[in-house]
Amino acid sequence: MKRLYSVFTGTGSYVPTKQIKNDYFHTYEFYDSTGEKLTTPNEEITRKFEEITTIAERRYAEDDQVTTDLALVASERALEAAGVEREELDYIIFAHNFGETKVDNVRMDVLPTLAARLKQKLGIANPSAVAYDVLYGCPGWIQAVIQADYYLRSGEAKKILVVGADVLSRVADPHDRDSMIYADGAGAAVMEARESDEPVGIMGHNSRSDALDYVNMLHMGYSYNPALAEKKDYYLKMNGRRLYQYALENVPKAIKAGLDKLQLHINQISKVLIHQANGKMDDAILSRLFKLYNMKDMPESIMPMTISWLGNSSVATVPTLLDLVTRRKMDGHDLKSGDNIVLASVGAGMNINSIVYRIP
Repeated sequence: MKRLYSVFTGTGSYVPTKQIKNDYFHTYEFYDSTGEKLTTPNEEITRKFEEITTIAERRYAEDDQVTTDLALVASERALEAAGVEREELDYIIFAHNFGETKVDNVRMDVLPTLAARLKQKLGIANPSAVAYDVLYGCPGWIQAVIQADYYLRSGEAKKILVVGADVLSRVADPHDRDSMIYADGAGAAVMEARESDEPVGIMGHNSRSDALDYVNMLHMGYSYNPALAEKKDYYLKMNGRRLYQYALENVPKAIKAGLDKLQLHINQISKVLIHQANGKMDDAILSRLFKLYNMKDMPESIMPMTISWLGNSSVATVPTLLDLVTRRKMDGHDLKSGDNIVLASVGAGMNINSIVYRIP
């Protein structure tokens, strides 16, 4: 019996051209959370940082670019790959966390929505192309895909553009060592409804929100530099150790719960595309996931990674990774028809989600 499934028919991403290596931070003045200036040499700080996170470099937007500029490039590439006319879109769903960040203003700007601004930049006149934003932390793009899946499978929509973009470099406290984690970028995908006798595309998904005990692990706060803190501007702050432990304890269980719903085993998964937050954390998450199946050995090529050279671009990491693998721009990684893959993320809220997707 035929039924409707949601498939990605085109992907696109934009990786900013400004390459920021770790030595970029050697002239920074770092402070701890108490406002005390760190006396450790910055060369040692960046060396330890790379050991902990595996991040050697990241990408920043140019000064004349804003969040929707990055999203525009990724969206146009996705539309071109899908062969879809933009006026045919039923929805534009834009996942982000910090609005239209500008180089000279760290205040959040979300009016009008970024989806509306992107629709205008795409030149879409069709009023039936509904445009709205999703704020869900780093898992925002995956959550937007989950929403799109419901629209498509219900028959209410046929073609949806799902975008994830953030410019974290402008909301990161330059006096906080965690600022070295953050990066800028955009990823997008066109999703379409496809009728099929066999399951294809999005097979299922799973989400959870642990706000009661973990709501403030990622939050906005004043600069660690007391002089800058007097300006009362908000910057992205993170309780890194607690977040790391939370992710290790809960992300593997959330992914397994999603697979269990579909009665799938981890050995039936070809790739795990996970949010690029910390290289060693992602390795540990995958290891714990396999241990839940009493498996010690993991396939070497199951988890493609961009964190070492692109850093953490929040909602953009997973769609960018999907696009790079789809376009065969990741050495040793490709996707074949019939492959089952997992897309998963974790972030502010705290929120976790995952999708199981079968390549058409």
